[in-house]
Amino acid sequence: MIALFHSLLGSLRDLAPIVVVIGFFQIAVLQQPIPDFANLIVGLACVTLGLTFFIYGLELGLFPIGESMAQAFARKGSVFWLLTFAFALGFGTTVAEPALIAVAAEAARIAAQGGMIETTEQAQADYATGLRLTVAVSVGLAIVLGVLRILKGWSIQYMIIGGYVLVVLMTTLAPREIIGIAYDSGGVTTSTITVPLVTALGVGLASSIKGRNPMVDGFGLIAFASLTPMIFVMGYGMVIS
Repeated sequence: MIALFHSLLGSLRDLAPIVVVIGFFQIAVLQQPIPDFANLIVGLACVTLGLTFFIYGLELGLFPIGESMAQAFARKGSVFWLLTFAFALGFGTTVAEPALIAVAAEAARIAAQGGMIETTEQAQADYATGLRLTVAVSVGLAIVLGVLRILKGWSIQYMIIGGYVLVVLMTTLAPREIIGIAYDSGGVTTSTITVPLVTALGVGLASSIKGRNPMVDGFGLIAFASLTPMIFVMGYGMVIS
């Protein structure tokens, strides 16, 4: 309970600047009363509690399980199962990512309005599902690539530079309507569900392999998870166009 209380205090501290900024501009700059103040307070309380339980849950369960599973796979010595786990983790967390679900649904709606797809609900659902699965596969492969980098000791900077060179080249070839969605997909995949588990996987794996430094080798998986969706979504746009 003490740890949960400290997490609650941390959430209040983190949210305080947002409350101050909104209050200042609403009252001092716009000089208007805060609309629906009662609901605002209720919503703020829900956000605070949700953030508290989320952070506490990460520290209590997700980070430890991610690290322990990575260490267990490293001790087992099976590269195949480690890479299979890495792909499944990246794919599963991305499919369940709320931000990606929201962006895919909005992209489908705008695509229907713009005449890229039919305006039927089924066509929009298929478009959104295809987009989500494309991003999920790309993140799964990104985590596999990141795990291979940790195992082999490859330099991350050259891999990231090469990836962004490919992004720039594909930007010149992909349909204009898909480029913005592709760039946004790189951001929404690395959110509330994906980041904690993937980070724990990298740190746990680097910690359990002799000669690897968790600070140097354990981080960087999120960079791959942000990069590959841009490539895959632009490729997806080329195919469906």
